[in-house]
Amino acid sequence: MYKKKPFLIVFEGVEGCGKSYQSQKLIRSLKKKRINPILTREPGGTRSAELIRTLILKDYFNKGKEDKFDKYTDTLLYLAARNEHIKNKIEPALKRKKVVICDRFIDSTIAYQVYGKKVNRSFIDNIHKFILQGIKPNLVFILKVSSKSSKSRLKKRKTKNRYDNFSQSFYTKAQKSFLKIAKNKKNYFVLDSSSNNTNLEKKILNIVFKKLKIK
Repeated sequence: MYKKKPFLIVFEGVEGCGKSYQSQKLIRSLKKKRINPILTREPGGTRSAELIRTLILKDYFNKGKEDKFDKYTDTLLYLAARNEHIKNKIEPALKRKKVVICDRFIDSTIAYQVYGKKVNRSFIDNIHKFILQGIKPNLVFILKVSSKSSKSRLKKRKTKNRYDNFSQSFYTKAQKSFLKIAKNKKNYFVLDSSSNNTNLEKKILNIVFKKLKIK
């Protein structure tokens, strides 16, 4: 018997790894079990955070380097969006003992901003202390994908954002960063999503059901 409790599930990985797809599959499966989870994303998730998301994404398409945000400005905008998201959506949902499924969270900031853009780690960690207020994921899925599969999926996308246009070397580096973050962490599960088939869906579901004690 499922006992209602606050639970934060996060999907992480590079573009084209199938995070959004698997998040939606998980939502449907949980609803069938009469659990009413909340699906959200970062950057975004609330009206104010989505406005910041738009600002960040537009910036990437500025042609001149002098017109782009400095990497610390860029990082602060991500953290500002996260603050809005946590205060207005994640924290209230967890207080109501909801299962929250988030498409990207803090590990994306570490992978992209710290490992990718060389933003100072302690700069982010110090701000996170105030923003997170002890909130951390109960379960994290790192979806590992082959470059061939991710390229194929990105080509099919009707609308693209800044991260869909990076070089393959950037994605390879980012994926290595996610794997490094996940190493030796009990609540992290690295799963190959190159096929993104029903087997992957079942693996995710089994792990979630076990953690939530759902039969």
